[in-house]
Amino acid sequence: MINHIVVGDLAAAKLNEAVLAEDAMQGEMFIMKDILHVGPLQKGENASFSAMRSSFWHEVIGTDKQAVEVDDLERLMELSTALSNDADKKIWFWMAPNPADVCAYFFIIHFLNKHAGRINLVNLANLPFLDENGKVFYPKNISEISPKELIKARKLSRPITPAEFELDGDEWKRFLNEDAGIRSFEGGKKITSRNINFYDNQLLACCSPQFQKASRIIAQAITKFAIPTGDLFLGYRLRKMAEAGELQLQGDLGKTLKDFDVKLPGDLNSQTAGI
Repeated sequence: MINHIVVGDLAAAKLNEAVLAEDAMQGEMFIMKDILHVGPLQKGENASFSAMRSSFWHEVIGTDKQAVEVDDLERLMELSTALSNDADKKIWFWMAPNPADVCAYFFIIHFLNKHAGRINLVNLANLPFLDENGKVFYPKNISEISPKELIKARKLSRPITPAEFELDGDEWKRFLNEDAGIRSFEGGKKITSRNINFYDNQLLACCSPQFQKASRIIAQAITKFAIPTGDLFLGYRLRKMAEAGELQLQGDLGKTLKDFDVKLPGDLNSQTAGI
């Protein structure tokens, strides 16, 4: 039995279609919900890791109307127990070249290190795939790949080596020690810790003296600067910059990113105009 681990619902939807269509891939899906390349990693003395991450995402979403529960670690420990009880079970971890997937890779091999030899990696980095029109492209996320192409990619599955467990297994400890706000992807398996405000200047570059929808500013920033993180986190950064006086906001901050507007503050406009 294969347990396919993948990050995010969109990627899981594509992979699940491939799993259902290909006998050699038959197994169960394990979807990681947390996006581990943003936010704190150190838990408090009286809080669990999952409780701390849940609290962070609740603040990011910025509303009391939607409960947030992150339980990836607890579910991963349940999977670890299942592996211990069933020698036929094994794991395939699917990794695209983006910070969420690579951070999840380090998370998994750290917590499942006792199952070395039973965890395979499907590394899609720097590999060409065909899009719906038959053109070659290099995907950054598994959600961009068709189920037909993912079936072909199954041949990339290989066991994570003992050397990888030894070297890569220490990376999660490094992340915990550094406890940075952002972990950026530098290619391969290289992750660099950054300050929580790492993308703020790119967001500011898309703001103007006139109010614009927060959703529009974020979409522009993601496209222009190829920011590899989600719109919810960037919306959270807009609110934080407004708290610091770097931006002005209007509208309902408790709803979606389309429900509030953002602009540069007046004093900052004057400074910019004088440059």
